[in-house]
Amino acid sequence: MQIKPLGDRVVVKMCEAEETTKSGIILAGSAKEKPQVAEVLAVGPGGIIEGKEVKMEVKVGDKVITSKYSGTEIKLDGEEYIIVRQSDILAKVD
Repeated sequence: MQIKPLGDRVVVKMCEAEETTKSGIILAGSAKEKPQVAEVLAVGPGGIIEGKEVKMEVKVGDKVITSKYSGTEIKLDGEEYIIVRQSDILAKVD
């Protein structure tokens, strides 16, 4: 099953959190921070949203940083995804 976002929505999948620190300490599951870096899996068409023209700035495959508590979490075929508005994406990561 595929997710096709509408309007200015973007489907992202969060990247896995680091399991070890820079000094090599292995973190327990509860000690890991929730990642904010995500990979873009699908992008809506943009267009006229609420009377304003929206040009989509991200594309499939981009790594982005999202607002911490933004979007709608969904589970599909055992995978977790988040659908966010493009305005909830703060930056691209190179």
